[in-house]
Amino acid sequence: MELDFGPEAEGFRAEVRDWLDGHLVGEFAEHRGVGGPTDAEAWEVRLAWDRELAAGGWLGISWPKEYGGRGLGLLEEIVFNYEYARAAAPYRATCSALDLLGPMLVAMGSEAQKRRFLPRILDVSELWGQGFSEPGAGSDLASVRTRAERDGEDWVINGQKVWTTMGHVADWLYVLVRTDPDSQRHKGLSMLLVPTDQPGVEVRTIRNLAGQDEFAEVFLTDARTRADLVVGEVGQGWRTAMGTLGIERGATLLPQQLTFEREAEALLAAARAKAEAGQLDPELRARVVQAWTSVRIMRTTNLRTIGELLAGRDPGPQSHIAKLYASTGHVRLGHLASELAGPAGQITGSGYALDTRQRTFLLSLAETIYGGASQVQRNIIGEQVLGLPREPRP
Repeated sequence: MELDFGPEAEGFRAEVRDWLDGHLVGEFAEHRGVGGPTDAEAWEVRLAWDRELAAGGWLGISWPKEYGGRGLGLLEEIVFNYEYARAAAPYRATCSALDLLGPMLVAMGSEAQKRRFLPRILDVSELWGQGFSEPGAGSDLASVRTRAERDGEDWVINGQKVWTTMGHVADWLYVLVRTDPDSQRHKGLSMLLVPTDQPGVEVRTIRNLAGQDEFAEVFLTDARTRADLVVGEVGQGWRTAMGTLGIERGATLLPQQLTFEREAEALLAAARAKAEAGQLDPELRARVVQAWTSVRIMRTTNLRTIGELLAGRDPGPQSHIAKLYASTGHVRLGHLASELAGPAGQITGSGYALDTRQRTFLLSLAETIYGGASQVQRNIIGEQVLGLPREPRP
């Protein structure tokens, strides 16, 4: 597929393509399409690729120049992400910091935080993990119980985080904590930047469905961070977190879409082969058509959202529709790909190397949870788009 970004973007687009053609070679080219938000495959290669991108000045394209970015606009950021996904370059190992924390700091961080952290994100010298979820507050961030109390010039933090993506390799965490002990739900929360290299931080790796060490649970026991490392205002962490999740949904649109399109084309090829062998029954045939159609609808929805962003408008609840549609559609696509593979698609277990279709299906299951579970997305759509009565809150 091709998109027309207009004549003003063509020069930049050609620059991106030339650089990728010249640098996506050797070991990096061997890992085209490898990795994902829930996939730790080829971590060291991807980390090296991030450093290659950093050396070329391709990280933080729209971040301000004074903090190490290129100072370009949203259009250039979108063009780069499109060309990057089109080339199937390895998934960036430092995406949590590049796509979430960095933009959050640019928008809401203090001047000192920007100068301290943004350049180190862009040169890949410090790695970050996101500490939002907790054992009793998976997608319900308003139920966060991890607490932080002021002690002189420090915050003292106690609690537990879970599903901390790349937490086992992170030098720092950005964590949502309750700083007002008398508050409830989304009030009295704050976003803190916490170093992991200290006695009060214990990180235990969690293995995902595909058998990879991709996320971790983090225990905070009298862990400390400086008082000035609150992003945004103290007690306004909910607003900061929601801004981060909004960034996440916007930043992943194009790469996800192109990945799904490639997977849909592979699905179609497998279905054709099965049809030629007389093994594609009507039910499977209908589901293949439905999967392919879903990817086309996702493309149209994403283009509409991008159009809103480029026009300087907030897409609003549309991003929730796109998130719900993409995550649930990807699970169906992965499941169908495994079925088309026949009995081989059902084999898993210790010592067995999963193939791409199996890994896609298993890892896609997490997409209906992270970044806001499907149930949460349905509630938002029901209340904010359809005008249905609010779900009873405790």
